[in-house]
Amino acid sequence: MAQKIHPAIIAQNQRKLGEDLKRLQGLVKEVHLDVVDGKFAPNHSLDFPFRLPAGFTYSTHLMIKDPEAWIARQGKKVQLYIPHLEALKDVPAYIRRMKGSGRKIALALLPETPVFRLTPFLPHLDYVLILTVHPGFYGSPFLPHTLRKIKVIKARNPRCKVIVDGGMNPQIIKKAARAGADYFVSGSYLWNAASPKKALQELQGSLRAV
Repeated sequence: MAQKIHPAIIAQNQRKLGEDLKRLQGLVKEVHLDVVDGKFAPNHSLDFPFRLPAGFTYSTHLMIKDPEAWIARQGKKVQLYIPHLEALKDVPAYIRRMKGSGRKIALALLPETPVFRLTPFLPHLDYVLILTVHPGFYGSPFLPHTLRKIKVIKARNPRCKVIVDGGMNPQIIKKAARAGADYFVSGSYLWNAASPKKALQELQGSLRAV
């Protein structure tokens, strides 16, 4: 399956969310939404009952203290939710509920969390998101050591798709691809560019060169 780049959106209000989605129309089909509650990570994003237009497939990275409460309230709006392992009170129970609902199962890991904490659950996971920066903001410094987790995940569950999130620019995305990542989340590199379309093309060009 082809590697994919997913634009990330951090938005404090509906107007900003709508503007960013409009800029992505015609560029991508899949969008990565960062939900941040100011408690799990030091920022606020999409922590309101937002509205989403049709035309995209949405994944949500839930950087929040109580992801299951959020899923119960707003989960029907999106196709994939990615709560943090560190925030779930009972991971096996969460996995059972996701299986029962027919949903794909994804978990995220903070940079400081050792990958061995995830290994008991890997046989059940469809996706793992590895944070390659400290969470909450666009433009946080890339943490190279986080890429070592990919090899462990792939060795224990080759079918599991690994998402890397943070610091992706044309140089770093090559390193992440060579380490075995499948999907790449890009925020600041796209949104700080004069043309998100051109920035996306540059990232795609780097992937083709791997």
